[in-house]
Amino acid sequence: MEGITFGSQEIKMVDRSSITLSGVNKIVSFDDEEFLMETTMGNLRLLGEGLELLKLDTNDGNVRIKGHINSLVFIDGTSVKTKESLISKLFK
Repeated sequence: MEGITFGSQEIKMVDRSSITLSGVNKIVSFDDEEFLMETTMGNLRLLGEGLELLKLDTNDGNVRIKGHINSLVFIDGTSVKTKESLISKLFK
């Protein structure tokens, strides 16, 4: 996988209104409904409403976001293929 450095990552969410992430290498793009990030564990997409970046520590890779969080999904090719394979095996 290109551009991914494996390491540890921690995600802490409180009441779907605040989330703190470690292991963030780069925020690719963001607005009040979506954050796209490159992390040590793969690309991450956070969807919600009224999202706001509260903290960005580029040295330690820590990010804190507030707002109404609807979903948090890792979007790398490997995990998607594995999921599809498992689901297709279940329904054969």
